[in-house]
Amino acid sequence: MEPYIILEIANTHAGDKNYVFRLLDEYASYKNCGIKFQPFKYDEIAREDYEWYPVYQTLFFDEQTWKSIIDKAAETKDVWFDVSNAYSVKIVKQNLKNVKGIKFQASILDNILLIKELRTVDFSDKTVIINVASLSLEQIASHLNFIRKSLKAKETVLQIGFQDYPTKLEDSGLSKIEVLQKKFKLPLSFADHIDGTHEDAIDLPLAACLKGVGIIEKHVMCSGEKAKYDHFSSVVPSVFDILFKKLHNLNSEAKRVEEKYAELMDQPFINEREILYYKKTAMKPTLCRDMQKGQIVSLEFDVNYKRTNEEGLDIETIRSLNADYHVLKTSKKDGQVLKQEDFKKAKIASIIACRLKSTRLPQKAILKVNKDISSVELCIKNSMLFKNVDHTILATSTSPEDDELKNYTYHKDVIFHKGDPDDVIQRYLDVINKLDIDVFVRITADMPYVSEEIVNYMLNSHFETGADYTACKKAAIGQGVQILNASALKKVREYFPVSDYSEYMNAYIFNNPSLFKINDIDLPEEWIRDYRLTLDYPEDLELIKKIEEHFETSGKPYNIKNLFEFLDNNPKIASVNKDKALIYKVDPELIATIKKKTTLSA
Repeated sequence: MEPYIILEIANTHAGDKNYVFRLLDEYASYKNCGIKFQPFKYDEIAREDYEWYPVYQTLFFDEQTWKSIIDKAAETKDVWFDVSNAYSVKIVKQNLKNVKGIKFQASILDNILLIKELRTVDFSDKTVIINVASLSLEQIASHLNFIRKSLKAKETVLQIGFQDYPTKLEDSGLSKIEVLQKKFKLPLSFADHIDGTHEDAIDLPLAACLKGVGIIEKHVMCSGEKAKYDHFSSVVPSVFDILFKKLHNLNSEAKRVEEKYAELMDQPFINEREILYYKKTAMKPTLCRDMQKGQIVSLEFDVNYKRTNEEGLDIETIRSLNADYHVLKTSKKDGQVLKQEDFKKAKIASIIACRLKSTRLPQKAILKVNKDISSVELCIKNSMLFKNVDHTILATSTSPEDDELKNYTYHKDVIFHKGDPDDVIQRYLDVINKLDIDVFVRITADMPYVSEEIVNYMLNSHFETGADYTACKKAAIGQGVQILNASALKKVREYFPVSDYSEYMNAYIFNNPSLFKINDIDLPEEWIRDYRLTLDYPEDLELIKKIEEHFETSGKPYNIKNLFEFLDNNPKIASVNKDKALIYKVDPELIATIKKKTTLSA
């Protein structure tokens, strides 16, 4: 099968559309080829402090100019795009019918926001090329998996090659070919970036094709005066003609070329110049929106990528800070880079709301569930198993009827807080402000079997995704806690100074998704059951007592595995309260009222 060639114009045009048209004419006779463009908008790929920002302004073409270029290019070539910013995505979308495929440079692959924007594009008949310069096999596999799942392209190609000044022979990446073929079994592309006046500019692509590469990318420029930008690795039409003919007569060159580059096949998979190239060309994470103190930086929603002279954290450092439960220490503005001093370890609390005004099961919170402790104490006991939580708080009201709860805090380290009797949101905010809490697990005292495993899983996801609010799907009733940022609850208060249905706190979040980053996660299958593990009816109390008897007699520690094992093996006990329902989930009038009261009007 003959190699496929993509002509790369890069920035040789220097912002002159007539140069592009002249180039298209000079290379028009070469058929069954592609041609690749790099549309970008200066303020989307760099901040004004970057030394090349004025050049990027010069190189910019507006949407209409790009359309005229692409229409002409499509007359003789397949059209390809380097995608690096939102503007390039826009150009792809506007000219989709003429697009053969797109390419991601290695330095773009962490830009989750960019890839998310591309999810709306139908790539079912397109090809995606992923440049893998400086990436380990593990990193390649991770990016490959994410892009395949996100874009669902017809074909995915891995590309070898990076551009340096000068690009040395040992940087060619020929040694990667066999490794990538064996590991991924995908089509490969090769971009040499060698001096366009040297014979290696012809021979290196031949060597790559002889090793099994199917797509060659070659920088090209017009004949005559040397291009102002990107001329180093570009070839003129006369040199390209030689390359084109030799690529279509490979066998005649095989012995000579293979002997010439035999030593290059033993180069390491990644060399130091590759790593330096990545650091030099990588766009730095910059915020794409204003962010408040206490928020978690989401790599999917909050971060864009730009070149800048200012030092800032790279994506891996931000990811590791999230994994270690960090939040913003200070508010930040749109466009700013992130620095180590902008972060602090989050102060996390479990806040258990409790009152003694229950009518269906009077004073249910202090009813004994075993010979030692009450229902609320069991909730606290299991809450104290959570890892990475700094405080466990029992939050009740200032009403005299709730004073008794101070005797049911279970442990000396539990903080007893009294607050607003009616406004649960204000009750939470008061203790949040008092203790400077950043993130909290929201629990109600009628949930005696909150799960350490589920909460730890949710906390990890909450910080990994940079969410404002995390909930889980399909948890057993009584195990579905929520995790919220204190900053999100403060925002709720700004928009809802009066919150008549504050006991349904989470509704103020999920009914306003445009205001909050909502993370509604799937739990592992082994943690999903339809049991009712809450306390609101006598039948619920009966079930809880049976569970406590089991743990006492068996001597097994409480965890979700042991809990579900007992209930799974005792269906008669597990079903004692199955006909009881949560009122706020089955009462249509209440559901409609909560929706109306907790949703901002347009």
